[in-house]
Amino acid sequence: MAKLTHADGRTFVEQTPVIIPDFSVKDLLSVIPAHCHKRSTLRSMSYVVWDFFLLAVIYKSTIFLDARITPEYINLPHPFLYTFATFALWAVYSFATGLVATGVWVLAHECGHQAFSDSKIINNTIGWILHSALGVPYHSWRITHARHHASTAHMTQDEVFVPKTRSERRLPEFDPAKEDLGGASISNDAMSELWEALGDTPIGAVFGPASYLLGGWVMYLVTNASGQRRYPAGSNHFNPNAVMFSPHHYGQIIVSDIGILIWFCAVIASIYHFGIFEVFRTYIVTYLWVNHWLVLITFLQHTDPTVPHYRAAEFTFPRGALATLDRQLLGDCGKIMGWIGACTTHGISETHVAHHVASRIPHYHAWEATDALRKRLAQSGIKLQGRPGGWAEMYRVFKECKFVEDEGDIVFYKNAQGLAVTRPVLPDNNASDSGIEMVDKET
Repeated sequence: MAKLTHADGRTFVEQTPVIIPDFSVKDLLSVIPAHCHKRSTLRSMSYVVWDFFLLAVIYKSTIFLDARITPEYINLPHPFLYTFATFALWAVYSFATGLVATGVWVLAHECGHQAFSDSKIINNTIGWILHSALGVPYHSWRITHARHHASTAHMTQDEVFVPKTRSERRLPEFDPAKEDLGGASISNDAMSELWEALGDTPIGAVFGPASYLLGGWVMYLVTNASGQRRYPAGSNHFNPNAVMFSPHHYGQIIVSDIGILIWFCAVIASIYHFGIFEVFRTYIVTYLWVNHWLVLITFLQHTDPTVPHYRAAEFTFPRGALATLDRQLLGDCGKIMGWIGACTTHGISETHVAHHVASRIPHYHAWEATDALRKRLAQSGIKLQGRPGGWAEMYRVFKECKFVEDEGDIVFYKNAQGLAVTRPVLPDNNASDSGIEMVDKET
């Protein structure tokens, strides 16, 4: 928690300085070992096979145990406990398969970045199959995701996780007599107005992340929710004429839509053949878990009080690539769960900064690339490891990241009190060689 002080009817926050990177693309790429960029189709495919093997083992084990939750095999003191045990077993099944299937999603995501294989045909074929099987329009999302990588943290060009501004939130207008633009202080009456307008209650802070995790991914694909707000209403990933696509993308969007149509028909046919209950417990709940993990992971990678966002005057590709965080997925649940989270999802949360610097690095080399990149960043006083990723962190970030100001070329999130716990600091290029000097950057 940032330290707050009160004086003369104002509240002040002790802001943490955040160094704004000043690297070139060459600076960042030069520290990553050359072999990290090498892609192996055989090695990548082995992870696909391994993930589906794990899914099969989890399913077969669950079926085996489910058949034995009966009085013939175990003696429970009350009939209700058999129902509860069955429910608990399938809950564990869906949680486990959700993590592994998220790993499958990550491998398809690597195909979209051409990181799976040296062959574009193999990348797009495997990616289309895997993403379609998880209800994802492969090419549609690949195209917009590439734009996200090109303009990460750009206030008007990024594709997703774009902060809402004060005016978009319809908050009281900024008054320099009552507030500091950088969020270092605010008058108590202005703070009360913001608090009332934002409705920052514990229930709201729980409901917001919950609804986001359950439906955020689908809503983004269908309605552009949390996406770039300069797009017209109705923009979605299934319309080949949507503004986010160019005319030459038309055929690729149709191919993506065909994949989704096949997936939808397969789900309906499975319900007809096996019944809604069986499909729900074996696939649909797993599908919801995948969507949940996808939103949680990506949201926390790009949203935090310490992550800067840029307007055009201060944006560069390296700054955007470094405006993200590595987090240990499930690390807040202990070392074992952190290890499980990283292994099943192929380190997508733990090596995300390196992925933004060089998105064609396959996940099995991303760990080494991450170590090399961290050492270089540390020399400039930059640390991009966030808190462990989990539900408690979602709650904290939702409470702390409410809006950014309409003014300023480098902006940080402010909370419901109108305070920002961080401030930007730029390296002084005129500093002597004896040490790194920093200068405050007015927002």
